[in-house]
Amino acid sequence: MSGAGHHGLMRITKFGHACVRIESGDTVLVIDPGSWSEVESVHGASAVLVTHEHPDHLSIDNLAAADAPVYTIGAVAEAIASASSDVAERVTTVVPGDQLDLGLPVRVVGEKHAVIHPDLPRFDNSGFLLEAEGRRIFHPGDALSEVIEDVDLQFLPVHAPWSKYSEVLDYARAVGAARNVAIHDMLLSDKGLALLERMFEQGLGEREQSYQRVAAGQDLDLG
Repeated sequence: MSGAGHHGLMRITKFGHACVRIESGDTVLVIDPGSWSEVESVHGASAVLVTHEHPDHLSIDNLAAADAPVYTIGAVAEAIASASSDVAERVTTVVPGDQLDLGLPVRVVGEKHAVIHPDLPRFDNSGFLLEAEGRRIFHPGDALSEVIEDVDLQFLPVHAPWSKYSEVLDYARAVGAARNVAIHDMLLSDKGLALLERMFEQGLGEREQSYQRVAAGQDLDLG
């Protein structure tokens, strides 16, 4: 893990796929340490947040590797309960609109996963809006539906079976965050990611918004 990326006492680390770790003071919040994410992401966590039940966002093994409380929606709580009674004991169920004090203020946002295909079941999904050291930080999970105002940093799901570039770009423009950091990025090759980077840099740059992707385990430069 890179040592760069401190801003005051805040540190933000991008782990594999959709996992983000946010450290501020003594608080360490980890969002979506799924099966495509490194177990190191949860080490020392104060709390873990899970947006929805898909394995690339929810890993029972990773949750079991920490003793932190887990905050998540009902569908995920049920999935955890059926898989591990030990982890289930640490779960608090949240609903959209809840305001949490987890060392940092967190608001639960949104109710549904994006539509993958009309033939497939629609899953529940709630994103999380955090405030840390004067910055509003938003992780939407797998949805492009919640347009949050005054977001400083958005974790942007750049590629998925349920999305296309134009939808992701329009969503990022609608939220209007000055800074957009790629997540949900393990379905593409390096060449595909490089192409998307050029496209997002152009499409967001026109609105004076930035885009970047960092490798798994790397910290964001918050300077």
